[in-house]
Amino acid sequence: MAGMLCDWLGDDRNACRSGRALYRTMSGACGAAFMLYGWDAGVLGGIQSTPQFKNAIGNPSGAYIIPIIASIYNLAAGIMALCVSFFGMKIGRRGTLLLGDFLICVGALLQASTYSVGQIIVGRIVTGCGIGCIASAVPTYMAEMSLEAKERGPEVSYQLALLITGVALAYWVDLGFVQGLDKAPYLWRIPLAMQSCFAIFSAFLVFFLPDTPRWYYAKGRDAEGDQTLARLHAKPVEHEAVQLMKGEIMASLKEGDDDGQFNFWLLFWDNTELQFGRRLRTSFLINWAQQFLGINMLVYFSTQIFSNLGYSAMLSGILAGVLNTAFALASYPPIFFIERVGRRAMMIWSALGCGVCMLVYVVVTTLPAGKQSTATNWVAVTFIILYEIVFAFGWLGTCWVYGPEIAPLRYRHVAGSLGAAGEWFSTWVMVFGGGTGINAVGPKIFVWPLLCCFLSAAYVYFCCPETTGKTLEEIDVLFARSGKTRDRIYNEQAVRRQSYGSLNLDEKRGNSISQTENAGVEV
Repeated sequence: MAGMLCDWLGDDRNACRSGRALYRTMSGACGAAFMLYGWDAGVLGGIQSTPQFKNAIGNPSGAYIIPIIASIYNLAAGIMALCVSFFGMKIGRRGTLLLGDFLICVGALLQASTYSVGQIIVGRIVTGCGIGCIASAVPTYMAEMSLEAKERGPEVSYQLALLITGVALAYWVDLGFVQGLDKAPYLWRIPLAMQSCFAIFSAFLVFFLPDTPRWYYAKGRDAEGDQTLARLHAKPVEHEAVQLMKGEIMASLKEGDDDGQFNFWLLFWDNTELQFGRRLRTSFLINWAQQFLGINMLVYFSTQIFSNLGYSAMLSGILAGVLNTAFALASYPPIFFIERVGRRAMMIWSALGCGVCMLVYVVVTTLPAGKQSTATNWVAVTFIILYEIVFAFGWLGTCWVYGPEIAPLRYRHVAGSLGAAGEWFSTWVMVFGGGTGINAVGPKIFVWPLLCCFLSAAYVYFCCPETTGKTLEEIDVLFARSGKTRDRIYNEQAVRRQSYGSLNLDEKRGNSISQTENAGVEV
């Protein structure tokens, strides 16, 4: 298998172990995991209302059975994401990702073979736990394996674009298989089983990857950390670029607690010099705010929203597909703009843009019956789609970049788990609260996310400093509580860089990367 992987990556067998090829393998593994994340989020929605699915699980009569089957996945993912904060540092970013892939394979098997409500619920719980691991591990893994500050934003944005592509792909695949259920009532099982395909592919690639150098150094495994840095740079361990980056990481580790144990009370009472508690809270709150903009209220209930506008079931389904596809396509431009525009600007202006779109939608859908028309309905459809395009540009991937990169190194696994938990628990609140509200008061419920759009813009403006263009170690300085601490860290960084020559850190890394394609080092 190793030979097959090397052949896939390039002609040089060393290519599978160093430089850009190593980074591409990592990107492929994480991309498959996040596309699986999106697939899981959307796959049940297209089949859960079909008679064949309901017959297979015993035609449950309770009004809440199907919603429980769908939502238990979100709760399981949120709880597992919190659990990662306790064991994530022990097994590492790579181990957490492998655990998630394994759990999803088990969960997919349980779901695809189900003949009862109990079994499908257990399958959804196991799958949700796997997704909780993946959502916690992937952004941290990507951030810590980046060599240049400018790599983090585009790479994590790419992973989130794949996530939304997975959602759209699951919708259309479901739609295709549902058409054949009358002749082959078992076809609904295939999309559920296909979850394991993504997990197996991701795990296969991860098997050939190391953990992050920052994790190795944090665990005292310096030799493995050195080897991983050398592989990423495609340079010998003794090369100045490798040693300089190691010095930056080790200095960042020294700023943390000596024992590296997470103090839960930091989240509420933070007296650390580099504001560890504030940074961990922000990792949670930025993802919580993302969902309170209302995105999943539109995604989960898009068909119902279009039906409430008076469109037929077929047209509503097509519009929902168009909405998801537009969302997926709009998630790719941030890859090219996140480092040019900046995290803060993208989140602030996109939140304001989403608020305006939501305002127009609420106004045109709550007009008196005599003033509503085909034209106002299409205005509502247009602004829902425009909302998702604006959201995809500014909030889809940016908050997933921001949370892990501002986290202190020793607690980055905690930040990853808190961010994922914030995502899942706020999704549960918005989906259940929004679903109930749509049935109770109609489109007026969207006043809730409308207000949250403007509040989120204010939160980012006042509480989230810009991190674009800074290394993970340089971000520590942004949160220094005093000018004395800030000056000390700056001076230490300057001394380290001067000791390795006149080139600055990014230039050294850039030189290493530019030579990677033709380099093949044994480490």
